[in-house]
Amino acid sequence: MQVYETGFPGLLVLEPKVFQDERGFFLESYNREAFARLGIDCSFVQDNHAYSRDVCVLRGFHFQKPPMAQAKLVWVTRGAVLDVVVDLRRGSPGYGRWQHVILSAANFKRMFIPRGFGHAYVTIMPDTEFQYKVDAPYSPAHEGGIAWNDPDVGMDWEPALRGRAPILSEKDRRLVRLADFDSPFIYEE
Repeated sequence: MQVYETGFPGLLVLEPKVFQDERGFFLESYNREAFARLGIDCSFVQDNHAYSRDVCVLRGFHFQKPPMAQAKLVWVTRGAVLDVVVDLRRGSPGYGRWQHVILSAANFKRMFIPRGFGHAYVTIMPDTEFQYKVDAPYSPAHEGGIAWNDPDVGMDWEPALRGRAPILSEKDRRLVRLADFDSPFIYEE
């Protein structure tokens, strides 16, 4: 597996070894021991699968607050997304900054997102299927989010949106700005 550092402690982009021939492909999508050797030593408890029919479906920035905070392993099995995270860990050298990567069925890349990051993505192909593992179950009482277009975060979505308005849920339209968010996440080296 190829591992790419992101400049954010704990945030990794992973490219599994893919075996392809005329029949198709095979890859090992998760191996607990291999991930532990990379410092990803969490116990995933839930797998999620999201489908987006249209281009420009934007979800996020989402997270769960402690004690139900989640680390995630995310990837795309059909289509493609611009996947974006923002560091919400107080005291982190990356606090308030974002990082992005293209995840697609064609490039097989994954991103490991530690606890304390807000997570978002926008579809850049129709009929996209997004999958992820989490290390804590979903808890509606602990969910939160930061506005996708928060000027304090400063993420430039335009290359993915290409002049179109994003397709958002009502919940995502009402998310707060980073400046109005008292982060419960603490960076621990």
